[in-house]
Amino acid sequence: MVELHLALLLAGPAHGYEVKKAHDAWFPDARPLAFGQVYATLGRMVRDGLVEVVETRSDGGPERTVYAVTASGRERLDRWLEEPAAPAGTGPEDVVRKAVVALRAPVGARTAQEVLARQRTHHLRRMRELSEPGGDDVALRLARRHALLHLDADLRWLDEAAAALVPGGSTTGEPTTGGPTPTTPTTPEAPR
Repeated sequence: MVELHLALLLAGPAHGYEVKKAHDAWFPDARPLAFGQVYATLGRMVRDGLVEVVETRSDGGPERTVYAVTASGRERLDRWLEEPAAPAGTGPEDVVRKAVVALRAPVGARTAQEVLARQRTHHLRRMRELSEPGGDDVALRLARRHALLHLDADLRWLDEAAAALVPGGSTTGEPTTGGPTPTTPTTPEAPR
C-alpha cells in the first residue's frame, strides 16, 4: 500500500530495508512486508513523483537507495487519511467462502460442520495470541483490539452457521436446541 509506505517515510529519508523494519515494528501481528514488495512499491512511488531518491550509499555493504517523501506524496497521504476507510466485512471473506464451498461443493469426507469447527479452533487460537499484553504501545493495543473484535464477530457467525446446519437450526443468532450457542465475547477490555 503506497500510503503506508509514505507514512513510514515521514520520519525522514530511509532505504527499503528501514521501511520494511518500520512496517514490521508498527504492525507486529501482521504478515511481514516482503522485501520485493517494498522495493517494487518504492519504485512505483518514484515513478509517480510521490517519493524521490535523495542519495545512494554503500557504507561498506550493499548499495542502498535512500528515499524521501515529496510534497505530492504528503498531499496523497493527507487525502488518504481524510477519506474514511470502507467498513470491513462488506464482501465474502475466506471464512465465508470456505463455509459455502463446504456446504455446496462435493468436498469428499469433510463435512461443513468439520470445516466450521476447524475454523472456530483456529480463530480461538489466534484470539489467545492477540490477547497477550501489548505493553505501553497504544497503537499496538488498538490494532490488536480491532483484530480481536473482528475475530469475535467471525466466531459468532461460525456459531450461527453451525446452528443452521442442525435440523431446525436458526441463523438469527438465537440458541437452538441441540446446536451451539452464540459465542460469548472473549476479547479483553479496550485500551484506554
